[in-house]
Amino acid sequence: MRLNKKLLLVTSLCGGMFFAQSFAAKPKDDDKPTNLKILPKNISEKELHNIMRNFSMSLGVRCNFCHVAQQVPGQERPQMDFASDAKSEKIIARKMMQMTAAINENYIGKMIGGDHTLESITCVTCHMGKTTPIVSTDSLTKQ
Repeated sequence: MRLNKKLLLVTSLCGGMFFAQSFAAKPKDDDKPTNLKILPKNISEKELHNIMRNFSMSLGVRCNFCHVAQQVPGQERPQMDFASDAKSEKIIARKMMQMTAAINENYIGKMIGGDHTLESITCVTCHMGKTTPIVSTDSLTKQ
């Protein structure tokens, strides 16, 4: 009788762990990016994070520069609302992405025969770690 109780306990624990893991392993639809207007809707999470990290480094900013962040009591990090269009910086970023793509395709691509993978411009080309593009000749240093 004692062996049956142990066997039942072990079986129940294993079943419970399997049941819990099956729910934890499922990707949530809530985690998928929403409100993508320039980037592809089927972009992978890794690709999206790489692009956003590149933006962050190119402009010297954090996520909350373009995305709405709300501090939650008891949490160290703010709650991010990535889908929100409330910040004008996000709208500007979309326009800058379109501008950069157009420059690469319509100008640089045509100058070098359509293969502009190495010579294309990116955010850092003009921003160089600053929130506003550096476009003045005064910013150039004499060498």
